[in-house]
Formats: sequence, C-alpha cells, structure tokens
Amino acid sequence: MRRTERSRLHRLPRRGSHDAGTIHAILDAAFLAHVGFAVDGQPFVIPTLYGRDGDRLYLHGSAASRMLTRLAGGVAACVTVTLVDGLVLARSAFHHSMNYRSVVAFGTARAIADPEGKTRALRIISDHLLQGRWDDVRPPTARELKATSVLEFVVDEASAKVREGPPLDDETDYDRAVWAGVLPLRLQAGDPVPDPRLADSVAPPGYLERFASR
Repeated sequence: MRRTERSRLHRLPRRGSHDAGTIHAILDAAFLAHVGFAVDGQPFVIPTLYGRDGDRLYLHGSAASRMLTRLAGGVAACVTVTLVDGLVLARSAFHHSMNYRSVVAFGTARAIADPEGKTRALRIISDHLLQGRWDDVRPPTARELKATSVLEFVVDEASAKVREGPPLDDETDYDRAVWAGVLPLRLQAGDPVPDPRLADSVAPPGYLERFASR
C-alpha cells in the first residue's frame, strides 16, 4: 500500500505492516469500524458496519446521517478496525499489554447515487457480515434505497499493526512468583434466538452456524 508520513508507523514499527494482504485479512476478519472525521474543528468518531471490495470500503446508514453527509462532501476521514485477541498479563504493571490486530486507513468517500450501485454496495456489506443472508431476504425497495445513504470509501493509504505472543518482562522480574501469560479473547456468537412471530417450520440458516464457528 502507498505510504506517506501520515501512515508511517512511529511507535513499535516492527509490529506494523503496509502489506495489502495483511491489511485486507484484518479488514475481512472484522465487521465493525470506527470512522473519524472533523467538522469545523470538532472531531467525531462514529462506529459503523462496513463491507470491503478491494481497496474500497462501503458504509451505509440513514440519509439523514450527519457522518455520511459530511463524508459525502469529501472531508478527509480515518477508518480504524481493531480485533482484540487476548490480554497479556505480565509480572509488572508496566508491561501488561494486549494481543491485537488493527488497521488504520486514510481516504475520502463519495456517495453512491444510482440504485444499482447502492444495491450492489449494500449486498457487499451484508455478505461481509453474513455470507448468504442477502439471497434469503427481500431486497430493498426504491423507497428504502432513497432513505439510505451508501458511501464508497476509497483507501488512499493504510497500515496494519499486530501484537502477538507472551508478555515481555524485564529480566529481573522473571523470577517473581506472579502468574504471567495470555488470556485469549474472541467474539463468540450465542445460540440463535428466533423471532416470536417466526413460523416453526423455518429452521436457522447454515450461515449462522458458519458465523459462530469462525
């Protein structure tokens, strides 16, 4: 990926990467992003779902959304994605850490106006979250599409950062009788809870089980 001073890794650069494959893998493993932008000097950070297609991220929401309206106007934005893989427990308070995978992406967005383009982008978002769900449900109507803003965020540059492995204590602390190691963490889906009005004959689709096992 292209890099400038804006995306240069300053803190612990050995954990970082500008490799497109690494960045895409992290973006594909997550589905919640935080979008940062500024309006009249006031910064905002908004959580939102997304979908990826190449070096483009698709965002959507209400047509009345302030974030989407501002981004569609071409303001510079920063999209961050983080996956927490574990708590790193050291023998000293100072060396406690966290195992994680993260991406910081910079770019600008444009609004997708045509219904066909909107529908395609919404399908990408849906399939990013639950592959196969789009084919099961009713597609959006013209009225619903009009009420929805869909943006294409073009990633101009991005960096990834990953921390993995055990704690890194000071040599003088390794003899301390304090438990140290990693407490793994992951997102865990529970059993599907059916809508009270769901017909008894409708079974949970297979992609729910695939989501739970990933």
